Amino acid sequence: MPYGTRGGFVHELRERLLLSGESGFFRRRVRETWSRLRVTRETVTQVTAEMSVRITAGELVPKEPAEPARVPGGVGAIMVPHWREGLSVDVLPDVYRDIVEVVADAPGPMQAKQIVPRIGLPTASAKIEGTRGKLKRLVERGWLAEDEPGLFALAHRAAGETGEPAER
Repeated sequence: MPYGTRGGFVHELRERLLLSGESGFFRRRVRETWSRLRVTRETVTQVTAEMSVRITAGELVPKEPAEPARVPGGVGAIMVPHWREGLSVDVLPDVYRDIVEVVADAPGPMQAKQIVPRIGLPTASAKIEGTRGKLKRLVERGWLAEDEPGLFALAHRAAGETGEPAER
């Protein structure tokens, strides 16, 4: 499908991913783009469903949806949901999931510059700062803890382990 048609760009990305013999950076970039496009499509669907209107007596009146718009995975516009008991890392976007898994596997708290190469990114300062922002978001949402400035650790053990906060 050409780019101008509906789904052409997404189709092209998927085709490149499947046909590419390459691994690593390109494959990860396509996977991240695919994930962002999927979330964007779900968000647009939800927003348009909520903004549906009907004309009643010459006025625009918000139409009550028969059923709330359902977003697969329950993520919606919030890409990184707040942590709660029983929630697994599978609900996180790929790059956030990779970060949490790297921190979970570490023997102690980690700095952003230690995490970046472990998630397959070059150690350029821009990548470190971008990762630091993601780490801060994971702290805000309860997935990670930052007891000392710049040192990140898992805030909660995964279900099936102890259920206690991670040792730091």
